[in-house]
Amino acid sequence: HPLISLLLKIICTYILFLSRRVEAMTVLWANQALTTAGWQNNVRIEIDETGRIATIQADSAAPSDATSKTDILLPAISNLHSHAFQRSMAGLTERRGPDPRDTFWTWRQLMFRFLDQLTPDHVEAIAAFVQMEMLEAGYANNTEFHYLHHRPGGHLYDNIAEMAERIAAATEITGIGLTLLPVHYQYGGCDKRPLGPGQIRFGNDPDQFIKLYEESARAIKNLPADTVMGVAPHSLRAVGREDLLATSLLSKDGPIHMHLAEQLAEVDEVRDSWGKRPTEWLLENADVNANWCLIHCTQMEEHETLGLAKTGAVAGLCPITESSLGDGIFDGVRYLNAGGAIGVGSDSNIRISLSEELRTLEYSQRLRDNSRAALATEQKSTARRIYDAAAKGGAKAAGRDAGRIEVGAMADLMALDGSAVDLIGRTGDTILDTYIFAGDDRMVRDVWSAGRHVVTEGRHIAHDAITNRYRKVMEQLKEAV
Repeated sequence: HPLISLLLKIICTYILFLSRRVEAMTVLWANQALTTAGWQNNVRIEIDETGRIATIQADSAAPSDATSKTDILLPAISNLHSHAFQRSMAGLTERRGPDPRDTFWTWRQLMFRFLDQLTPDHVEAIAAFVQMEMLEAGYANNTEFHYLHHRPGGHLYDNIAEMAERIAAATEITGIGLTLLPVHYQYGGCDKRPLGPGQIRFGNDPDQFIKLYEESARAIKNLPADTVMGVAPHSLRAVGREDLLATSLLSKDGPIHMHLAEQLAEVDEVRDSWGKRPTEWLLENADVNANWCLIHCTQMEEHETLGLAKTGAVAGLCPITESSLGDGIFDGVRYLNAGGAIGVGSDSNIRISLSEELRTLEYSQRLRDNSRAALATEQKSTARRIYDAAAKGGAKAAGRDAGRIEVGAMADLMALDGSAVDLIGRTGDTILDTYIFAGDDRMVRDVWSAGRHVVTEGRHIAHDAITNRYRKVMEQLKEAV
């Protein structure tokens, strides 16, 4: 009922308002903390009223004025790729239809049918639940690859950025950091065929997309100062080559994200239409640099992998979704050894788990190469190398000055529960190895997003209200597929 939904929203917002009342200085103290100076013990950290780290002092006595005391403090990772609305269809696509071989493309048709049921109220409640789950999994920021723009049938809402406003409203409720990426989606393929049912809710021509982008920027203007605006040409299949570069320029110096080389059929279509494989074409025709994040990249050849690594762009990896959809395996060993930047995202949100994304990334390399500790180096353990890379690359892809514990950096922080059975007695990099390969997100105890303390004792501060609102949406959508 709309009144119940409104009441739940008011409750969530009030709880978050209480959590956001920032004192002159927030003081944290950790038994162990992974800072840019390495692992340090008995660390006092002060966070100023802007949500940035003001001081770091190691080997200090536990302060009496500490706002929070933790066992293990890590830089929190930014989730660099999410389609929030897909969370509500998790578990609905595991049956095979009349096609003898189920693929990404059959899943995609189910997704198009499902999304036609979604209203703006649904999307807001789903996005809030997704963001809550991200925070409870240890992510501090959500980079929303936002392409569900219009009414069923492609008709515009009175406010063209209605759905962007709902993502912003969810962010107000959860307190997560937000990087909003309005997606330009114009065609159904390289031949410029019209968008089909369901898919048509994504569509905009270039002029209409500019208006959508501008109104989306207005939709987030009242969010906290750490909110970031970027842009996302969906893919080489969905945006014409003449419009791709113009769309990317809308972001100015902000993030530019795009799906790239995810599926074999996509590679074949682009090569047949544009004369080059997707990564080849992009590297030859666009100024791919550190502002870019290319999502998936699971179907690249060696020369493309090495070429992309040189650009400074981030490869946005979503190992759980890539496993679910049969996308393939990213060449992480070669890419990281060539100095490439990576980050991780939850994409379809079929399962939101930071530890599992990182574990699946490493295990995919081992399964492909019949190896162990595939991404480790002589200097860093497997988990330390992956975690460092994902923290740095995720922040870069999100346009967020975070991903590290350092004076001046944004206070995106995650605390693990040192009393967890598997972490007892563990120190240094072995903490990360144990968390990722023997533990799970139940080890996450506290999360701060730009200094906002939004997860305590493993639960979001508005967990029950957000969950109850989502339950009502799921009751309404139970017959949608």
